[in-house]
Amino acid sequence: MSRTLQQFILILLAGALLLIAGWNSYSVYKYSSEVADIKRDYSELNSITHGIMSVNIWRDHLTTMVLNRIDEFEFTEAQEDTLVHQVENILTAGIDKGADILDQKQKGIKAKLQKFAVKTLVPEDKIRALVPMFAQTIVNEIQKPENKEALKYVIKSKLQEYSDLTYDDSQVATLKIRALLDKYKVQSLTEFNEQIPKKIYVLEAQTYFHTYILLGIIGIFLLLWWLFRNQKAQHTPLFIISVLVSLVVLFSGLTAPMIEIDARFQEINFLLIGESITFNDQVIFFQSKSILEVIGILFNTGKLDSYLVGILILAFSIIFPVAKLLATQIYLAGNEKTRKNRILKFFTFKSGKWSMADVYVIAIFMAYIGFQGILDNQLSNLNMETDSLVSISTNKTSLQPGFIIFIGFVLFSLILSSILKKITAMEKKVAKEKIASV
Repeated sequence: MSRTLQQFILILLAGALLLIAGWNSYSVYKYSSEVADIKRDYSELNSITHGIMSVNIWRDHLTTMVLNRIDEFEFTEAQEDTLVHQVENILTAGIDKGADILDQKQKGIKAKLQKFAVKTLVPEDKIRALVPMFAQTIVNEIQKPENKEALKYVIKSKLQEYSDLTYDDSQVATLKIRALLDKYKVQSLTEFNEQIPKKIYVLEAQTYFHTYILLGIIGIFLLLWWLFRNQKAQHTPLFIISVLVSLVVLFSGLTAPMIEIDARFQEINFLLIGESITFNDQVIFFQSKSILEVIGILFNTGKLDSYLVGILILAFSIIFPVAKLLATQIYLAGNEKTRKNRILKFFTFKSGKWSMADVYVIAIFMAYIGFQGILDNQLSNLNMETDSLVSISTNKTSLQPGFIIFIGFVLFSLILSSILKKITAMEKKVAKEKIASV
């Protein structure tokens, strides 16, 4: 096979891999962004602010709990005796009031005759003797099914009236919750929590699928470099395409989330007045950010120290790596005069000392370990189990595809730097041999 044909096939294969890498890089960005948005909405709707700390939620739980107790209510013997006694007191009080009225001095013959007739025909002592019987009869009437249901209805109506008067007047939060539910075309939080985890699972699977393809393409390019390590004619086109692939991978590493911090109560279960009240997946804190989003947040704070940190991250983790890759392209394709340019030589061979992309990866990893340890320690203090309360907290902090891809970019760019040094060393050696032969 001729060198020209071999070079054509190599460029064709490498170009195809570059296009595949570009598509997968965009797919990672697309799916990871969608997952991050959905998770943010999920954490908002399931936040403890709208759950265990919500007046409306507790109002609904307590109202339902009391209504259930009203439906199950039956008088015990002791309660019935107490009720009979109370009714007796009411009847006795009524008799005493009537007796007081009759004892008052009456004016007119008609009033006096009425007073005489009542005292004669309905003696007070006989009425008082009948009070226990009347009280028991009234209580028996109350306990008839139809009367009991009517009484329960009155109590429930009054309870519901008081419940309606108890609410959180934060209309902004209510409108936000409604807007999020409408966004996902669901009617309730329960329906949302049933559908969304499945959608997140599918999108995350897609994200990691395209992430692994990107890493696989890097592996293929490293294999190509090993196969063509001794074929100088193939080095320049292969290096140019390798740098383009590295830039594509960098785009994905910068835009995809790198770390996700997620602390939540997996379950809180109260036993209150014989009723179990359960809260599931109550999110305490959630953040999922890419490198570009972190830089944007730092710039938006309006504080000088945040600006400085944002500029440093932007310069040493993005601008320098990109400038280095572009400089290597120009250096390799340029003539002798171009290669002598000091700025070009700096970014090609010396900017690696200033680029902190690898340091940034380590910092993210150490931050992950730190957050993981801190959250595990703090959340473990929230785990409780008593007769009336069960609290299970969980830490779902995890590294995201952006971190894996960024590691791939850092390693690949370091290898490309080593390859460029070997290529330039070989070129200098060949040039010296030509001069020596002349």
